[in-house]
Amino acid sequence: MTRTRNATRPPGRHDQRRPHPARTPRGPHDWFAEQLLAVVSGQRPVHSLLGHTVGPAYDQLVTLAPAGPLRDRLRPVLRRCGRFHPGPGVIEAFARITTGDRVSAMAFRLEQGPDLRWRCAAIEMDPLA
Repeated sequence: MTRTRNATRPPGRHDQRRPHPARTPRGPHDWFAEQLLAVVSGQRPVHSLLGHTVGPAYDQLVTLAPAGPLRDRLRPVLRRCGRFHPGPGVIEAFARITTGDRVSAMAFRLEQGPDLRWRCAAIEMDPLA
């Protein structure tokens, strides 16, 4: 069966609109930002990232999680996540997080191990007023 140009449109639709193109591929920094946010906001336990952290990062999470910088009645939302590659096998990333009308920031460092898996090596969060 040969597909015609109109075969992708719903019946009765005659305009030229198309669905949005696929977003840029998500990187490891996006996944880590979501996971770190879930831990710091109390949605996931700290030990859920035990195998995904190295060095002082796990201790930093243990310190951040009980303090609950993002534990609020409103659920925090990840608004933007960006990255910088200072060298091979390293990503320094940031995340902009909103909780209601408040905006906070999270910075973290990812390092790629010999097994090519990314692990969080450090995390910092701005203090909320």
